[in-house]
Amino acid sequence: MPQIIETIDVNVPVAAAYGQWTRFEEFPEFLDEVEKIVQVDDKTTDWTVKVAGQEREFRAVITEQHPDERVAWTVKDGETDHAGVVTFHKLSDDETRVTAQIDWEPSGFLEKLGAAVGVGGHAIKKDLQNYKERVEAAPTDTGWRGDVQA
Repeated sequence: MPQIIETIDVNVPVAAAYGQWTRFEEFPEFLDEVEKIVQVDDKTTDWTVKVAGQEREFRAVITEQHPDERVAWTVKDGETDHAGVVTFHKLSDDETRVTAQIDWEPSGFLEKLGAAVGVGGHAIKKDLQNYKERVEAAPTDTGWRGDVQA
């Protein structure tokens, strides 16, 4: 199972970095492959993404969430099973390190080829850069602040 780990430092307080990440329905505004996200409940989101020109839908379940620290999830009912965690580390009052780790099982020829040549890592790196630009342009600590522990 391929694993992608990417890190970026953002020039905002940890509460703002975490807050932007937990506003899932805003992801399509800065994550290129995400078409739509619907927050079903505190632990469940329905996603529509476009990968290699193909639209896919899946349900993600948050398995762990702690304000200003981490959000972890799993997907078992989509075409591509995956799990991930995003962690937030306070570097200073105005700087946060964000690390995304995604484990995924590619399905189909294009995904297996993409995994072999590292396309997923490049996409995540670009998504994190887009996230950085978004959160630094309008930092706010609003977002879901509840705890989830599976």
